[in-house]
Amino acid sequence: MFETDKYGNRAARYFHRASPEFRDACGRNRWTHRLAHRFGLAAVVVCCWTGYAAADDVPVTSTAPIKIAVFAFELEDFSAAAEQGSSPDETSYLAQSTEEAKQQLLQSGRYSLIDTAGADIGAAKGQGLRYCRGCEAAIAMKLGADQALIGVVTKISMTEYVVQFQVRDAREGAVISSLTTGLRMGAHDSWFRGVRWLMKNRMLASK
Repeated sequence: MFETDKYGNRAARYFHRASPEFRDACGRNRWTHRLAHRFGLAAVVVCCWTGYAAADDVPVTSTAPIKIAVFAFELEDFSAAAEQGSSPDETSYLAQSTEEAKQQLLQSGRYSLIDTAGADIGAAKGQGLRYCRGCEAAIAMKLGADQALIGVVTKISMTEYVVQFQVRDAREGAVISSLTTGLRMGAHDSWFRGVRWLMKNRMLASK
């Protein structure tokens, strides 16, 4: 503290003994520094204001969820028991598979579901949507959907199956994606797991 006061007093005495020209020059320098400091602060304020204004002018864009009609999954049976037709359990597991697909689509946040419960499937009656040559697209468009999804569980044996999705553009009818799990092992009640895998690792992973 003593040393600081000592050097401060010496500087003050030296300043007062200096020539008027020197004192004037020092005064101008201090004024120049204060002016530059003020202009610097003003520039920062202007830049910040401009940045905020530019940020306000940037339009906020959001992608609306794709409206998709998910039709009830169908069974294609190549097993030895195919002639007996679908059992009540298989019908239940197909419904479970359909529901799994819907839930995965909803949870992704990229899709909204269009109800297909009351849809008139027309020419697909008795043969399934997988054989109607893309008629699901026109049905989906009538329901107000952007896309149509049909799912097929192909039963190879009691413990082997394949899950396939096909998605079409509702307006154009063009196939957007056709995805398959490949051969999977598991009893009837594991079909929904194949659906979940295909959704997470293929359909939703590629977006």
